[in-house]
Amino acid sequence: MQRTASDLTLLLGRIALSALFIPGGLRKLMDLGAFAASLQKQGVPFADVLAPIGAGVEFLGGVAVLVGFQARFATVLLIVFTVIATLIAHRFWEFQGAARQMQQTQFFKNLAIIGGFLALWVSGPGRYALDRLWQRDHRRVERPRFERPVTERRMRERRQKIVTVPDVSSY
Repeated sequence: MQRTASDLTLLLGRIALSALFIPGGLRKLMDLGAFAASLQKQGVPFADVLAPIGAGVEFLGGVAVLVGFQARFATVLLIVFTVIATLIAHRFWEFQGAARQMQQTQFFKNLAIIGGFLALWVSGPGRYALDRLWQRDHRRVERPRFERPVTERRMRERRQKIVTVPDVSSY
C-alpha cells in the first residue's frame, strides 16, 4: 500500500510540474518571434538561436516528465532551464517597490519548482512511468532464468522442499 501511494504521489507531482512547462513551452513554440524578441529585450545574446532551443526544452521536457520518459534526464534539463529562465527574467534585485516584490515572488516560486524537480530526480518517476515499463521489458529480455537473484532461488527451493516425518513406530 505504501509503495502504491508513493507511486501515485510521484505521478501527481509529475503532472503538476509538467502542467506549468507544457503550455508555456507550447506558447513559446507557437510564437518564436515574440519569445526571441523578449529574450533580446532582456539582453540575452543569440536570442534568435536560443529561443527555439529554450522553447523546445520547456515543451518536450514537460512532456517527458509527464509521461515519465527519460524522466531523470528531462528533470535535469528542466532544472537547468528553470535556473537560466529565473536569472534572465526574475532579477528582483534590479527592481524597486511593488515590481521588486512581484519579481522576488516569481524568483522564489521558481526556486520551489527546482526543489520539486530535485525531489523527482532523487526518487525517480515511480511505477506509473514509461521508464518503468521499459525497464520491466528490458529486464525480461536480457536476464536469463539461471541468473535470478539468490533470494528468488531460495524461495523456489523452499516451496519445493518436502518435509518428511520420521517413522516412530519402529522404535
